[in-house]
Amino acid sequence: MPQRIKELRNLLNSPKKISLIIHRNPDGDAIGAASALYSVFNKMGHQTHLISPNEIPEYLQWLPNTDKTLIFDSNKEESIRLIQDSDIIFTLDFNDFSRTGNELEEVLHSLKNKTFVLIDHHLEPSDYANYMFSDHHRSSTSEMVYEFIVELGKKDLLDKVIAKSLYTGIMTDTGSFKFPNTTSTTMRIAADLMDLGINHNKIQIKIYDSFSYDKLRLLGEALNKLVFLPEYKTAYIALTKKELHKYHYQKGDTEGFVNYGLSLKDSNFAVIFLENDNEGVRISFRSKGKFPANEFAKKYFNGGGHLNAAGGRTNLSMEGAITLFKEKLPEFKEQILAAND
Repeated sequence: MPQRIKELRNLLNSPKKISLIIHRNPDGDAIGAASALYSVFNKMGHQTHLISPNEIPEYLQWLPNTDKTLIFDSNKEESIRLIQDSDIIFTLDFNDFSRTGNELEEVLHSLKNKTFVLIDHHLEPSDYANYMFSDHHRSSTSEMVYEFIVELGKKDLLDKVIAKSLYTGIMTDTGSFKFPNTTSTTMRIAADLMDLGINHNKIQIKIYDSFSYDKLRLLGEALNKLVFLPEYKTAYIALTKKELHKYHYQKGDTEGFVNYGLSLKDSNFAVIFLENDNEGVRISFRSKGKFPANEFAKKYFNGGGHLNAAGGRTNLSMEGAITLFKEKLPEFKEQILAAND
């Protein structure tokens, strides 16, 4: 890695046109990592553009640089022009072009002679980047971006605004530092960011204590529909299109709902099914201990992710998705029950 960093440092020594691209349905880690690099690269004199495949969730729109983010879905021509005109393209918090959605994926695949840099903490990255910084043991892409900035020799450019972005990314992807991916390195980096003057309490409040009335009612609906299967130590929630529309669902409103199923004393595996208008059924998986939620997601729901946190989707109906899920649980029963052994 030191050699690759040295090459990239030399490349970034002169002004470049840079595009920062995050995954579809961006979360706090993707936006935090990209926002931080956007600020650092602008300080370095680069012409930088931040591109999100689709809209940033409302609960994250207070983060720095979100107002400068170009939304691909609603600005396709300009986004494509900027990407094609870039000297360097950074892909952040995703391991494959498919995570950006069909149209943007095609654009990225068409760029044969561009310099790509991948910074990501998911398993099994695709081999498209000239410079690949991939480590699934890291808590978050934001943690990796912090170390990337340090390795570039630009730690002196870190400020309160950049720290706010990185801290938010780390905090959200570690579940406020309670997930197993939290390491002593994670905590040391978080402390460094706090020393730059951020108000960690305000960030917590903006993420976790700023629900709209409709979102809180939707949470009530979700908890009322929670099903627990004690023989599998598994909980699941299913929310239909009708239920989501009833509470004026906005992207990001169900963030964290799946964790309530995992908070049950005897639950080792939790899942939430969300029925979308045009995207079939999206599924989020969470697990405790050694149970690989990502393997379950990959095998039956076209997904993947981390050991204890994964996502997937299916074109089955909601009823079909739940039926398939319950049919496959026996195959993983021993692993789920022994997750914390």
